[in-house]
Formats: sequence, structure tokens, C-alpha cells
Amino acid sequence: MPRFYCPTDLQDGMLLDLPASAARHVQVLRLQPGDTITLFNGGPAMAGPGGEFEASVVRMGRSEVQVRIGQHHPVEREAARVVHLAVGMPANERMDWLVEKASELGVASIQPLMTERSVLRLNDERAQKKVAHWQSVAVAACEQCGGNRVPLIHPVMSLSSWHKTFPVVSGALPLLLSLREGARGLRETVNGSPQPVGAITFLSGPEGGLSSAEEESALHCGFTPVTLGPRVLRAETAALAALAALLM
Repeated sequence: MPRFYCPTDLQDGMLLDLPASAARHVQVLRLQPGDTITLFNGGPAMAGPGGEFEASVVRMGRSEVQVRIGQHHPVEREAARVVHLAVGMPANERMDWLVEKASELGVASIQPLMTERSVLRLNDERAQKKVAHWQSVAVAACEQCGGNRVPLIHPVMSLSSWHKTFPVVSGALPLLLSLREGARGLRETVNGSPQPVGAITFLSGPEGGLSSAEEESALHCGFTPVTLGPRVLRAETAALAALAALLM
């Protein structure tokens, strides 16, 4: 059954005009009145019970689609652990791919960062457009994979600015992906934590990794260096490998 993100309060029996993106998709699929779809509103941040709802198409207009909300299903397919990813943005289409796959794995949020070695540099206007695009990529990934909680894509920040705000906005266990000597294995670090680990903030660099100064700044903020092993992975591969280890 086709699934669509609908960021509004959903209630049994209500008539609803689908958001423009969902309406276009319904029309592309050539659905007709009486056909059934699934709607979800993104999780507990929205009003209502979360989970997902059945809905039936009532009316197909030229550019709008009206549906009637039906039975609620309190199903959740989210990861047992909350993981926030802060990542030096890889260039070209690799960031799109990273956002898509991280959303499928169940990441809670993504913080795009500009670092000393970042190839991708964005001014304010381009950054806003990119974030909106990445948010739509995350939505599409959740529609496809069955996730009912869409990860939040934060505004682009420089790593130095993010470090200044990090202690204020996060109480999660902070981990830094690093090749430095003495870095412990990721799972060893998490499993060996003296306190129960709930949420995790995972910091990963761009192509070429973080500079020594950036790593030192992260350590000063309380991050623990961890490694995925002896191989040097691409920026997007490393971030996703860490997420898979933490979430699956």
C-alpha cells in the first residue's frame, strides 16, 4: 500500500486535502476514488497518536487530492537507540545518498557541517535550499522504508559554530569517528560505558577527515574518539557503517 508523509494532526473520519507533494504522487500512481493509502505524520513531535493511518481517496482534482482518514495503526518501526549524526558534508550527490540511507537506517537527526577540509561550501541561500532538499529526501526515504518518524535535517553550520552550541543543545553520549592512535572500537566504547547509553551524537568528517585542530576541539567538547577498524572508508561509507552498528 502506498505510504505518504502528512505533517498534520490525523484523526479517524476526517476529510483531508493531501499536501502538494503527496497529491502529485497519488496522481502519478493513477490512484482513483476508493483506493486506499497509508498516511503518517512524522512521530511524537506532531499532535495525535503517531503510528500510521489508513486513508481512502475521496476526490481527485486537477492538482489536489482529498482523502478520508480511516483506522489508526499504532505501529512503530524505529530504532531502539536514538542516534544524532553530525557530518562534514560530502560533495556532489554523496550527501543526498547519505541522507537517504541514514533515514532508512533510523537516524533521529542530521547536522550538516562545513569543516576545514569540506569540498562542499554553501552560502546562506544555497544552504537553505539544500536543507529543504535533504529534508524531502528524508521524507521520501521514510515513505519507502516504513519509518513513521522523519529525521530532522538541521540548518548547515560551520563545525566551529556547532561546537560552541553543542553542550547546550545535546545531552547525548558524544562520539568522534577518528583514526588517531588510541581510539577504541565503536561497539566496545558504547558497550563499555559506565552509564546506560540512551541517545548518541556521532561526529564524522568529510573527505579527508577532520583536521587535527578540529579533532582537538571535539575532544575539548567531551567527544570520545572511536574507530571502525583499520580500513580508511569514504566519508559517506564511514558515517553509514557507524549508524548501522549503532542502530541495527
